[in-house]
Amino acid sequence: MLRTAVIGVGHLGQQHARIHAALAAEGKSQLVSVCDIDEARAKKIGEDWHVESTTAWRNLLGNVDAVSLAVPTESHCEIACAFLESGTHVLVEKPISRTIDEADRMIEAARKGAAILQVGHAERFNPALVALRPHVKNPVYFEIHRVGQFTARSLDIDVVLDLMIHDLDIVQWLVGEDFGVMSVHAVGIPILTNRVDAANARIEFESGAVANITASRVGTERIRKMRFFQPRDYVVVDYANNYASISSLALSQASPWPGVNTKVLEVINVEPLRAEIESFIESASTNSRPLVSGEDGRRALALALRTLEQIHEHTVRIGAGTLLQNA
Repeated sequence: MLRTAVIGVGHLGQQHARIHAALAAEGKSQLVSVCDIDEARAKKIGEDWHVESTTAWRNLLGNVDAVSLAVPTESHCEIACAFLESGTHVLVEKPISRTIDEADRMIEAARKGAAILQVGHAERFNPALVALRPHVKNPVYFEIHRVGQFTARSLDIDVVLDLMIHDLDIVQWLVGEDFGVMSVHAVGIPILTNRVDAANARIEFESGAVANITASRVGTERIRKMRFFQPRDYVVVDYANNYASISSLALSQASPWPGVNTKVLEVINVEPLRAEIESFIESASTNSRPLVSGEDGRRALALALRTLEQIHEHTVRIGAGTLLQNA
């Protein structure tokens, strides 16, 4: 049975702790400890789940087999590499790291330590997308909107790395690893912070597929929707409501005019984060490739950084470069 720990038990990390504790109660793993630089927070979460707590992540090296890493992105590389090189499996929250160089170091550390590195792109485990995935064939055009209400969390990164990166990962996954990105055109603007709070990107793939993605963290409502076209199909996914449907041409013998048949897919309602952590535990236990590997996380990060470069170029072009002071 894998001995596990959660490093970083803030807003998202405490959800990791809750799920790890549930899996431990079901006999699927053994939650050993939680860790956070905030001693009071670490102690409280540890008491909630009846496990030890610590403020020093290095104390866990050699004492656990797998960790969930939910610390600020700037700390991902240092902590993940230490565990991976020691042979400890790591589930790191998205984005995988700040830079491509850091992502490469993490991937190499996993190889060196013969450990599993999984990246927390939880949307891959969304029940609606899980139900849809077997039906995806040669998508041609995506229209995606991801809008969230403003919070004080994740303000150390732009909306592209905070929200849009989910969809950058999904479209690359659905288009297929065999097709690279030909071009990226993007615009973005700071609204409530000095980083990009709202952005739009148009991405063209070598397959000919095009994705138009909008992300904002200053909306008045929560929207998580994807629509795309593939030969003879119009597909709708509503992540927030666990809904997926496929509309296609329906020939009628009673009429010379065709109609449209819409099939609503059966969606099994499972918490995406739990499915993600269960998948991680399974990969770590069997030493099998995770559904979202380090290479997948690197690919999403590379496209996100490329998108941000285009946003900066556009911002300079319109004479608003000083708006993004610290980006």
